[in-house]
Amino acid sequence: MRATLILENGAVFRGESMGDTADRVCEMVFNTSMTGYQEILTDPSYAGQGIVMTYPLIGNYGVNGFDNESQQPWAEAFIVRHLAERGSNFRREDDLDSYLRQHHITGIQNVDTRALTRLLRSQGTMNGMITCAEDFSMEAVLAKIKAYRVAGTVERVTRKEMELCPAFGEEKYKVALMDYGVKTNMIRCLQNRGCAVTVYPAHTPAQTVLAGGYDGVMLSNGPGDPADNSEIIGEVKKLYESDLPLFAVCLGHQLLALATGASTRKMRFGHRGGNHPVKDLAEGRVFITSQNHGYAVVADTVDPAVAEVSHINVNDGGVEGLTYVRKNCFTVQFHPEASPGPMDTEYLFDRFVASMEKGGEQ
Repeated sequence: MRATLILENGAVFRGESMGDTADRVCEMVFNTSMTGYQEILTDPSYAGQGIVMTYPLIGNYGVNGFDNESQQPWAEAFIVRHLAERGSNFRREDDLDSYLRQHHITGIQNVDTRALTRLLRSQGTMNGMITCAEDFSMEAVLAKIKAYRVAGTVERVTRKEMELCPAFGEEKYKVALMDYGVKTNMIRCLQNRGCAVTVYPAHTPAQTVLAGGYDGVMLSNGPGDPADNSEIIGEVKKLYESDLPLFAVCLGHQLLALATGASTRKMRFGHRGGNHPVKDLAEGRVFITSQNHGYAVVADTVDPAVAEVSHINVNDGGVEGLTYVRKNCFTVQFHPEASPGPMDTEYLFDRFVASMEKGGEQ
């Protein structure tokens, strides 16, 4: 079946349908990863978005039940150059096309993803629509596309109830993790280090967490504009004002920056992929990181009496991490728990665990 991708600037890409055939309007973004399409689809940070994969061959190893980063895929749409019809891998349980249909994700293949990516890079992230209709009114479609906005996504992806995830092996620490769209491997990275993790829904009051007797608090990744979460930001500020060790990633990093007086901005096309170089200023080393964000903390708005920039993006100089003056509090924009990888920055979990030793004294 033929399918068409229309962008809000009027650009049209013709291709073939894959996955679900329902019309889908969403924000179109691109990801430069060569592998990990299942982890990408199930990353809650993609709620409200359609993903353009820059690598031309997708689906070649199929899908399986173990590689999911959450209970379901959250992406709205999936755009690829070529879809492998028969995934080949000893862990394969199903093919990608069937997986997309099962989860009602609209897709399109055999489009020029290189040209599409160049357009999104030069003109910026924009909304778009995938349709299988042969005849449609461009005027009506463009009006629908331009009216779309990614909103309410944290409420969609967060857990509805508290969940206890026991440590792997001996329990050494108790960690409260705020779920703004957490990835499974973030929890696993803590469990591997002897942490029993209590995962709380996004809107849990800070007082509930502070009364739980935890050794540390982690703020997770998640989707959408961080500034939309005013109530959550108020609770994050209360967590910051406690003396518990605090570690935040991605959206959590942005929320804490907003809670302490800094500002965020929407990026032209964001950072999404598994190959972004980031420099740790304290160590003087560059690490390759996995990233997925369309907003960033504005460096000039960070009060030096509150925090200092600890990591920068080598490509564009953007803020990739903050170390707070307040004891045992640091945040990063990238994903140290990256699955399938790279795993270069997992040392940050070790740093967080070290901050919880002896009641938070390093």
